Amino acid sequence: MSDKTSKILKAASATAGIGLTGLATYDAFQKKHSIRRNFPVIGWARFGFEFIRPELRQYFFESNRDGRPFNRDTRTMIYEYAKGLSGEKAFGTEQDISEVGYDIVRHTMAPVPMMAEEPFQRLGGPDCTQPYDISLFNISSMSFGALSANAVMAMNKGAAMGGFVQETGEGGVTKYHLKHGADLIWEFGSGYFGCRDDDGKFDPELFAKKAATPEVKGIMVKISQGAKPGLGGHLPGEKVTEEIAEARHVPVGQDCISPAAHSAFTTPVELMQFVGQLRELSNGKPIGIKFCVGSEIEVLSLCKAMIETGICPDWITVDGAEGGTGAAPLEFEDSVGVPLTNGLIIVQNALVGAGLRDRVSIGAGGKITGGADVVRRIALGADFTNSARGMMMATGCVQAQKCHTNECPSGVATQNAWLQRGIDIDDKGARVRNYHVGVMNSAMRILASMGLDSFKDLGPEHVFHRVDSTHSLSYAKLYDWFEPGAFLTGDVPEEWQERWERADAHSFTPEHAKHQRA
Repeated sequence: MSDKTSKILKAASATAGIGLTGLATYDAFQKKHSIRRNFPVIGWARFGFEFIRPELRQYFFESNRDGRPFNRDTRTMIYEYAKGLSGEKAFGTEQDISEVGYDIVRHTMAPVPMMAEEPFQRLGGPDCTQPYDISLFNISSMSFGALSANAVMAMNKGAAMGGFVQETGEGGVTKYHLKHGADLIWEFGSGYFGCRDDDGKFDPELFAKKAATPEVKGIMVKISQGAKPGLGGHLPGEKVTEEIAEARHVPVGQDCISPAAHSAFTTPVELMQFVGQLRELSNGKPIGIKFCVGSEIEVLSLCKAMIETGICPDWITVDGAEGGTGAAPLEFEDSVGVPLTNGLIIVQNALVGAGLRDRVSIGAGGKITGGADVVRRIALGADFTNSARGMMMATGCVQAQKCHTNECPSGVATQNAWLQRGIDIDDKGARVRNYHVGVMNSAMRILASMGLDSFKDLGPEHVFHRVDSTHSLSYAKLYDWFEPGAFLTGDVPEEWQERWERADAHSFTPEHAKHQRA
């Protein structure tokens, strides 16, 4: 070793020693982190391993079945569908199919040929003059701002190529949602983004103008969402760019607030009147409402309001508590709201029992990723389904769970220009289309294996739920299912009749129900 090299190494060692000594001294006297205070320098290793813990678990330690919220098998299936592959796996299931809570669909020894074309569901009741036929599997609500521009455009292109719907999310219709001409369901919530006045209230004239957009095939009023039911939203002013401000009709650089509750209505009757107003302002386009179920009484109150006013939404989207895309408080994600299965059954029974089911379609959203999910949800009451996170993964999402940090490594859920450039719109648009095709082919193939020619033939008797290690029961046996108009004739179980009597078309929380909520 030359003298020069030796001197360089000695200098580097001395510099490193001084640096480590300084760091050790700082660690020993700082007061915020007890581990570093007790174990100077080496305590940093703990924070380093914690930082890469998600990647270590996902790529090295997780089994194919224990990942959350979506396991490796589910993610692989989505990625394969998106690539136009079959989504097949060798050597049998890794699921514990005798586990309590496991669902299966009933097949037959007399299967039928798989239908040749994907069916659609008509959205539009008797008062709708511009009905729309929606796919049974669509892109669920995700706003520009939560998603990057490239992700929105890729999904828009995929929906246009595949002939299915892209819901806008409550951030409003943006130029990115219009880029490739896909059919849209325009969603707005309590912030009325895209149709609000300077005070944040609903603006009828602005709404009518936006609703006339040819790509907008229907409008959906979001009352609540599965990941954080009962909460509003807050987009900090520093994130309100000119593009977001233009789409949401809010000032650039100012905090963008979504209140927890709507200001356009406060009672079920007022909500139905608002639905009627929206239908008129949109020249007869389908109007839907979306919520995560909380109380059966509230759903029954909506039905009573429909009967009293004669106004019904063209569809209700039931959002399950297991849903979620961007970010929500952990305790809301874990502890608030009714899961999709229960919510669907409640809404289905409420509409049927009130004699309204033939006027109102039902959509379902919340952790729907494959054809079996579509089949199960339709069997339990839905007419069509939506997926958010499945479509994100088809666009390139790797479940890094950094949606709220603006550091999404795949560029799907970030406004960072460098990161979102990773999304090639043409490539990912094709993958979104392929994913839709894969899911619907799977759903139609499963339906054929059940001996059914139409999704409308599905019912709760076709899905079995494992209740213990040796027994499974169909959902037809597990839950009460009502005949049309049963609430009006009193032909329902006593507890349901009591809820019906307590429900009030003029209050979401009638006085006699506040302390006895079902």
